[in-house]
Amino acid sequence: MSASPKIYLVDDEPALLKALTRLLKAEGFDVASFVSATRFLEHPRPTGCGCLVLDEAMPGMTGLELQSRLNAEGCDLSIVFITGKGDIPMSVRAIKAGAVDFLTKPVKDSELLSVIRQALEKSEARVAERASVTLLRDKHDRLTARERDVLRLAVQGLPNKQIASDLGIVEQTVKVHRSRVMSKMGAESFAQLVLFSEKLRTFFPQ
Repeated sequence: MSASPKIYLVDDEPALLKALTRLLKAEGFDVASFVSATRFLEHPRPTGCGCLVLDEAMPGMTGLELQSRLNAEGCDLSIVFITGKGDIPMSVRAIKAGAVDFLTKPVKDSELLSVIRQALEKSEARVAERASVTLLRDKHDRLTARERDVLRLAVQGLPNKQIASDLGIVEQTVKVHRSRVMSKMGAESFAQLVLFSEKLRTFFPQ
């Protein structure tokens, strides 16, 4: 984790923003605060790992709506909700959408700091995973069109004979293409090749 991770605060209570900013800066964090989701969205979109401490009940766009927007954009920030007007269905919705926690005001400083550190670890892991998958995509892009066809059919579980029939080539050619795909993708086993393909579909859905 970086020496000064970035924390974004979004809450319509100025006094709370001030108090949280003071607390987090004292812990060595780099902090940016916003009084609404709209103000946050007007700011250049964060890149890399970080944590968004987000109120749910705010005028205009709610915290859950902002979470949905960021998820759609593929943002790697981890989200911690902190609200005085939450309920169980709301917290379940937030957690299912990827929030690290859903805290009720007032929150103890020690509890909030602990959750934020967990959130930063998850964000860092997600950023690292995205970087590794981007490398996989680069390798995939270097495959020939025929190699991509063989890969697509192979990870569906089709035997070489069936792949050859579907593509109108001989089985030995399929074997050659599979070998080249394994090498170019850096896969040590077919199981790993399937895993690589699943990761690509998760991060870069067609």
